[in-house]
Amino acid sequence: MKPKVAFYWCASCGGCEEAVVDLAEKVLDVVAAVDIVFWPVALDFKKKDVEALEDGAILAAFVNGAVRTSEQEEMAHLLRRKAKVVVAFGACAQLGGIPGLANLSNRAAIFAEVYPQGNGHWPELPMLFDTVQTLGQTIDVDCYLPGCPPTPNIIESALGALLSGALPPKGSVLAPDRALCDECPRKDTRPEDLSLNAFHRPHRVLIDESKCILAQGVACLGPATRSGCGAQCVGGNMPCTGCFGPTSRVRDGGAKALSALASLAASNEEPDIDRILAGIPDPVGTFYRYSLPASSLRRKREETV
Repeated sequence: MKPKVAFYWCASCGGCEEAVVDLAEKVLDVVAAVDIVFWPVALDFKKKDVEALEDGAILAAFVNGAVRTSEQEEMAHLLRRKAKVVVAFGACAQLGGIPGLANLSNRAAIFAEVYPQGNGHWPELPMLFDTVQTLGQTIDVDCYLPGCPPTPNIIESALGALLSGALPPKGSVLAPDRALCDECPRKDTRPEDLSLNAFHRPHRVLIDESKCILAQGVACLGPATRSGCGAQCVGGNMPCTGCFGPTSRVRDGGAKALSALASLAASNEEPDIDRILAGIPDPVGTFYRYSLPASSLRRKREETV
């Protein structure tokens, strides 16, 4: 019998599902090698189909998205019970992702903002949690595929490792453990002693395609981000935003990125530093775009909301 594989989508944009399809013709090799027993976004599977399986019957469950509702939490626990290996698939599952920025507020404030005319009468829906969590904060995770979304090359490598039985150590991030700058095609253009008099938002400057983006005063998080994506954003002449998360040597990716960029300010005078860093008007959205729930900050304190 072919090994069984499952895919599930929690709180995310759907890009990770598309990343599987982006394997192109290689997805046919995957389909030929495994029995997909659950992939509700692509095929007609129901929760009862998973419940009917014996515990441990699934070789690997690829779960993308953060966990922010009771339904998602329930499905995460169900797939953990049915799967030998659970893979946190993508930045939202690994770090909390964009949905994790909801932790800057709370459930009540979110509902008040989205439904300002609400009368308090809602249809029966899954409970929306006050705090967005990573998959690893919800269930035991065996390994992580980083990225927003993971790139086809690391998806292919991960599937190959699972099918061959060559499983990595528990808790492994299945991407190179070095900074993105190491694989950046512009790395040789970065000055050895870099200092900046200003930071610019990408849409306000014309970025030179031949030079280091950070050296041009645009907040590129390559120095604090794990490699493995092929520097695709840089290839599109846009800065790295940190979706592959930090390397294993970094405790808090956002703090590392903030520290790295703040150290480039070309002054030690407080007014000058304030002026330079004012070019990054949304520090949380810049440095913790994908990782707020997994960070040391976790969420905004309730009494300050």
